[in-house]
Amino acid sequence: MKAAIFDAPHELRVGSWPTPEPGSKDVLISVNAAGICAGDLYIYSGKNPYAEYPIIGGHEVCGTVVKVGSHVHTVAPGQLVVVEPFLPCGKCYPCRVGKPNCCANLQIIGVHRPGGYAEYLLAPATNVHLVPSGVSPFRASFAEPITIGLHACQRGQVSAADYVLVLGCGPIGLAIIEAALVRGARVVATDVLDSRRNIAQRLGAETLKADEKLIENVFAQTGGEGAPVVIEATGNPAVMQSTINVVAAGGRIVIVGLVAKGVHVSLPGLEFTRKEVSIYGSRTELGCFPEALALLASNKIKYPEHASDFDLWSAPAVFAEIARNPSMVHKGVFVIR
Repeated sequence: MKAAIFDAPHELRVGSWPTPEPGSKDVLISVNAAGICAGDLYIYSGKNPYAEYPIIGGHEVCGTVVKVGSHVHTVAPGQLVVVEPFLPCGKCYPCRVGKPNCCANLQIIGVHRPGGYAEYLLAPATNVHLVPSGVSPFRASFAEPITIGLHACQRGQVSAADYVLVLGCGPIGLAIIEAALVRGARVVATDVLDSRRNIAQRLGAETLKADEKLIENVFAQTGGEGAPVVIEATGNPAVMQSTINVVAAGGRIVIVGLVAKGVHVSLPGLEFTRKEVSIYGSRTELGCFPEALALLASNKIKYPEHASDFDLWSAPAVFAEIARNPSMVHKGVFVIR
């Protein structure tokens, strides 16, 4: 089959890869759309600590079922599906206590196994979800990032009564904004880039510039109390450290952004105790695909309207240009035309 293959950092080519054959519990999918995620950009730049080259990236995938294993009865050829890319082992402690997203041996399609930047993708039937009628493959490919936002809001216990400060309006930040908005929260988003804040505004969030006046402005908006919920989506250690300064007493901080291995984030111990702050990590998602697909079908999610599409076989040029000019596209989706 034809595929976009990462051979090494900064080495991406379109070439040939063996077409997979489904086992008894697998589904073979003809890829229609596959999103470009920060994780894929990290594979390209060599910053993804889990990637082993050569690899086919792409974990935000929608496609059409072409073949199923003998024990698969949940989907059939011709049906449009999205792929849940996370493959827990089912045996380690997190898996045994109902936290498979924290699996000690977690595998991710598009990182540890061949992903959706190809004509075909193989996935376990348990990781395949039917796309609701009327939802296009392009739109359905947003299900995976939306699940990340939904899970972050679950971790932060976001409700309609909350003022939620989202730090970072990148692709995952926007998914978090959407998830918080559908819960009825007042969402205030911040980013250093005007273009990103403009998109957040179009989604329905209020925005503040990420500058030296940010903390002052948040306290002004909240009557001097700070933000009850702060969700960090930049992966910047300095931003992570700043969350303690902007969160309200008794508030909740959710860390979604990733830092490189070996990078440490320090928090002021006195403020952490004095404010009695709860800090939550948020890793991937946990059972959020049905809700994400329902939201996409209801048209409550506006995120896809602000994305760009590219032909998959132009991937080498697209990744090279994004590396040179990160602001050229806010969110991209590869399609097979």
